[in-house]
Amino acid sequence: MKPSLRTYARKRDFTRTAEPRATQGKNAGKMRRFVIQKHDASRLHYDFRIELDGTLKSWAVPKGMPFKRGEKHLAVQVEDHPLDYAGFEGVGTVMDWDTGSYEPLGGQPQKDLEAGKFHFALHGKKLEGEWTLVRMKRAENNEWLLIKSGDDLRPISKKKDDESSRSGRSMAKIARERTAEWKSGRAETNVDLDFIAPMKATLLAEPPMRGPWLYELKFDGYRAQALKSGDEVRLMSSNAKDFTDRFEEIANAVRELSASSAIFDGEIVALDEQGRSRFQLLQALETGTERPTLAFYIFDLLHLDGTDLREKPLRERREILRKLLGRTGVPIRYSAEIRGDPKKLLAEVRKRGLEGIIGKEADSMYEAGRRSRSWIKLKCVSEQEMVIGGYTPPEGTRKHFGALLVGYYERELLRFAGKVGTGFDAALLKSLHGKMSALSRTSCPFANLPEKQQGRWSQNITPREMKQCHWVKPTLVCQVRFTEWTRDGKLRHPVFLGLREDKDAREVVRERPV
Repeated sequence: MKPSLRTYARKRDFTRTAEPRATQGKNAGKMRRFVIQKHDASRLHYDFRIELDGTLKSWAVPKGMPFKRGEKHLAVQVEDHPLDYAGFEGVGTVMDWDTGSYEPLGGQPQKDLEAGKFHFALHGKKLEGEWTLVRMKRAENNEWLLIKSGDDLRPISKKKDDESSRSGRSMAKIARERTAEWKSGRAETNVDLDFIAPMKATLLAEPPMRGPWLYELKFDGYRAQALKSGDEVRLMSSNAKDFTDRFEEIANAVRELSASSAIFDGEIVALDEQGRSRFQLLQALETGTERPTLAFYIFDLLHLDGTDLREKPLRERREILRKLLGRTGVPIRYSAEIRGDPKKLLAEVRKRGLEGIIGKEADSMYEAGRRSRSWIKLKCVSEQEMVIGGYTPPEGTRKHFGALLVGYYERELLRFAGKVGTGFDAALLKSLHGKMSALSRTSCPFANLPEKQQGRWSQNITPREMKQCHWVKPTLVCQVRFTEWTRDGKLRHPVFLGLREDKDAREVVRERPV
């Protein structure tokens, strides 16, 4: 067996799956085949594979192939697959979407891929044209960009998109005929589960007047999924970062739950002495200045023992979850409903110094990756994510930096929203300065600096002052609490609460109540 196929083999039990074994093909190294397989797993995606060095180099492409010149789609590199996989089609559901040959348009494919940039042409039954694979700089998750090069390509019709290039069958027909059985490739208690893009809530100014709604507390922590497969557990942030090692005690507690396989949706929080979730305490945990009590509040169940529950009504999912969790304690907790008039609930939550409440339609299905109005959030405090674009030099006795310069995205442009100069202790100043120094850049990333409002420079940042500022690549996201937005779109009295590693900078926009 080739060393690069060992991961593929380790993930599969070939007494239980119809997938090809991890053996090298007869024509290894001689042909330049490609195959694109449409795969309806927990979420629909396309698997792009090219034959190279006796295996199929493989990438999962959630949005499929780009067709317009310059268009970029995320491609996540996965384990190498055996050459026989190029002819695999069956239940899972897997379609042989397109196949043919590829042509390198640069140097040698192996060296180009190792260098992180591979330009090629595809000659398939559906696709004919040029593309480029470019490895992203932060490649912890083997993330690449698949970019359409050369000329535009006419998009595939819906009919062709749902038609196998091998058999002409649709996805539904492949699943119905079951001519090949593709289970997870593992034992029944060790099912392969994929991260599901989380459903998000819409911010409202007032609670809805009618309808069957369920209300829960809004937690102040990291949104996370726990994926349990037998004894294997992964904790994933809302932007698919692996949190398993960081919150090992929570992963261990999930491992003890009675489900053979499951996907739980919830929030990892740090609790203060009154049992309230506090985002600042999570930051203290990161800097090592405190060791607060951790909890994982679970509010939804997406999969259980091989069954996808996302199309079941919320009230049914939660009842299954409640029975499964039973009387679990710290760190696993069931996010219970709070009953009553939502306006009165909100007043009580505000009185207790909590962040707000979440409302969910009782019969709503789980809309993966969507910000839906079936889930709403009602806040007691003004608080949201901000992107760090720079910082001012320290003054007086303060070390490292004076204030953060933060903003949000609007129409692809980063807009300056204010200075954040409070909420830091000595350890946090040092830790944050180290992170920002590693992201240093020479130019200002904000589209609206310098900016004048009614004859005054915004936040007193003049062109001269800007020369003293330190600019950083806008990738760090922080949580900021403030009293209100000013008329000119700036934060009033902002306070730094902590970094948000579970958020992607490009997703940060100004939250406006609907």
